[in-house]
Amino acid sequence: MFCDTQNRSISKQEIREKIWDYMEAQNIADFPRPVHHRIPNFKGSYEACQNIRELDAYSRMQEVKVDPDKPLEGVRLMVLQGRKTLLVPTPRLRTGLFNKIVPPPGATKEILRRCATSQGVKNYSVPIGLDSRIIVDLIVVGSVAVSEKGWRIGKGEGYADMEYAMMVSMGAVREKTPVVTIVHDCQVVDVPEELLGDHDLTVDYILTPTRVIVTGCTRPKPQGIIWSMISEEMMGRIPILKNLHFREKQAGKDVTLQKEYLEHSKTSNKQAVLWKSDQIASTTLSEHNSSHHFSKKLKPQNM
Repeated sequence: MFCDTQNRSISKQEIREKIWDYMEAQNIADFPRPVHHRIPNFKGSYEACQNIRELDAYSRMQEVKVDPDKPLEGVRLMVLQGRKTLLVPTPRLRTGLFNKIVPPPGATKEILRRCATSQGVKNYSVPIGLDSRIIVDLIVVGSVAVSEKGWRIGKGEGYADMEYAMMVSMGAVREKTPVVTIVHDCQVVDVPEELLGDHDLTVDYILTPTRVIVTGCTRPKPQGIIWSMISEEMMGRIPILKNLHFREKQAGKDVTLQKEYLEHSKTSNKQAVLWKSDQIASTTLSEHNSSHHFSKKLKPQNM
């Protein structure tokens, strides 16, 4: 581990900056550069991707969701070559949750390689709707940093966490659906648990150019969309959220959005303070009356 994250308080952003700076300074970073504010690509990413074959269940898995980040390109190619179904999230979730990559009939190795690139993802994709009833067997995400315990830090935009929560809402993942991340060895660092929230996605396997790490993570993954963290601006930016919000509301779930939730919390806190003040005032008055009555009782009578 190249940076100290144990002996002092540190933020997620500080960890990201340390990773990005180190990868650039040591020339570990690969195209596109600089890697700052990205899921960083690195020299040896293809070798790290090959290690997915070491996972016992990989050969049996058919529906594989892989993020569109550059260092995961090798896994996307392997999925296509293995004639599995490749699902890739739509960019920034603007037009849906994910697309299915469909190579042309009789696709050569070169065409499959093209399909695995970010441009190929755009050119050979078919949208998957909310009613597709697809079940994802394996999830592969990018990371900026990850601990051996499976605690992950992304680039700070929250899309991987949101995608997973949406898949839970759709019924597209099971509780035991494995989550894999692929990183350089220098990205495996200590991540303080207090930095994690209920919305943060954890991972079960970490693949590096030199290691396959089984995290044994027991921290629960997101149980669905936490609507109290969703703003109206986010609802407008990610249309699929509106559909899922409507469905969950119809199902009778609590879908209170961030603004309404915060306003309700403020009102509740204010009422709690007023109630507490009233209780204190009532108690004080009661104590005063009791004290006055007691003192009258003890007042000596004139002989």
